[in-house]
Amino acid sequence: MSTSLARLERKLGYQFKDQELMLLALTHRSYAGRNNERLEFLGDAILNFVAGEALFTHFPQAKEGQLSRLRSRLVKGETLAVLARGFELGDYLRLGSGELKSGGFRRESILADTLEALIGAIYLDSGMEAARDRVLAWLANELQGLTLVDTNKDPKTRLQEFLQSRACELPRYEVVAIEGEPHCRTFFVECQVALLNEKTQGQGASRRIAEQVAAASALIALGVENGND
Repeated sequence: MSTSLARLERKLGYQFKDQELMLLALTHRSYAGRNNERLEFLGDAILNFVAGEALFTHFPQAKEGQLSRLRSRLVKGETLAVLARGFELGDYLRLGSGELKSGGFRRESILADTLEALIGAIYLDSGMEAARDRVLAWLANELQGLTLVDTNKDPKTRLQEFLQSRACELPRYEVVAIEGEPHCRTFFVECQVALLNEKTQGQGASRRIAEQVAAASALIALGVENGND
């Protein structure tokens, strides 16, 4: 196995028994006839199941529609692409020359699809428990930031609208620390709200995720939302 693939395994938190499965998951259709599309199909199904199962357990009072909207937010391409960029997945993609020249290694859809293919590959390599473990670990910060209150809007939007409705100053977010290697960073953010005596904190694999977590904490501190929602 190449050293670079070993690095990717460390970023993913999983070591493949069958390296060919990993290579196949990283192979875009522009590169070869045998590519990752079937693995992507399988990984997408596993991702939706694991996310649905986690939401079913975490939100016992939620209705079907609420769970569906939460799952859509959790597994959307933007979320997966952020995770993929955190793993520097673009550096490991096997792309055809045309996709390489057009910057396919940065394209959100390709990154998201490849991450789903890797989920499928992990499932075939080690079974459902291993796949579930990785999915839950990768989505942990996103899961933490979800609530049932207005599932169509994220915590930052809900906090802003709440403060605007009371003619209050908008929240201020500040990155106070960034830890970890460039390929696997954790961002620490503080949110300052005029109605609160203390700042709230959030952390995540990107600044955006950390800000959402800090905003969710502010909503709870303000008594607008229940942390168990």
